Amino acid sequence: MEMSTVTRATAAATAVAASLGLPVGGAEVLHNSNKLALRLTPCDVFARVAPVGQEVARFEVELARRLAEVGGPVCPLEPRVDPRVHTRDGFAVTLWTYCEPVAHVPPQDFAKALELLHAGMREVDLPSPRFTDRITQAEDVVADPDRSPGLADADRAFLGGRLAALRRAIEERGAPEQLLHGEPHPGNVLGTERGPVFIDFETCCRGPVEFDLAHVPEAVCDHYPGLDRGLLDECRQLVLAMVAAWRWERGDEFPNGRLFGEGLLRALRDGPPWPTLDVLHGRLADR
Repeated sequence: MEMSTVTRATAAATAVAASLGLPVGGAEVLHNSNKLALRLTPCDVFARVAPVGQEVARFEVELARRLAEVGGPVCPLEPRVDPRVHTRDGFAVTLWTYCEPVAHVPPQDFAKALELLHAGMREVDLPSPRFTDRITQAEDVVADPDRSPGLADADRAFLGGRLAALRRAIEERGAPEQLLHGEPHPGNVLGTERGPVFIDFETCCRGPVEFDLAHVPEAVCDHYPGLDRGLLDECRQLVLAMVAAWRWERGDEFPNGRLFGEGLLRALRDGPPWPTLDVLHGRLADR
């Protein structure tokens, strides 16, 4: 969000909290992307804010409520208010319990939490898009020069072809599919004193668990039981290709997005072993 929008979104979140009787005197920005994540003090509430119509907040709240009922490792909704979406001044606001993070999540704990999340998602199984819908969104960006004007013609053909080929390869495997987080990368898992919990369910989709695991570090995969390594490799390529599409989209606000877009294309062309996103980001961040 631009700073003017951040200011208005923060004001909306604090006004919602105050109207619900929560003591709020300040707000700290924890993360700013298409959604704004805030820590409201002194009530210690984690607020997620997005423009109305640009969020799936109702789905997130219902999913988190159901997952909590079956013991899923999710950031809890704020217990002092009704679990629902609040709207104010054009923003949708959801309120969650603030979890004080710990410094590091060991890979075995990360893997166990993700395994528990997947088990809970098999129980709640809310209707959601299929992972192939995400591929279609990426293909649409790549296919439209107006949406990705900086992408060279040769790169456009290469990336579009790779997305289509990986869609076919993964679907032809016929692997079991279930409800997934969609993007359980380290930025969406919080290490807390009671163990890792997941946040940000706006990208939930149905697909093989390997699609989720393609977003996490290799050390986490080493502790997740029953993986299909061939399918995981294909899903890793797919994630690299989709993220590349987002980095080339007009208006992308990811820091140094063009550098990462170029790096993702190089990784896809270089071939296996396919880097995980954390490794690739580490390489490129040092440049």
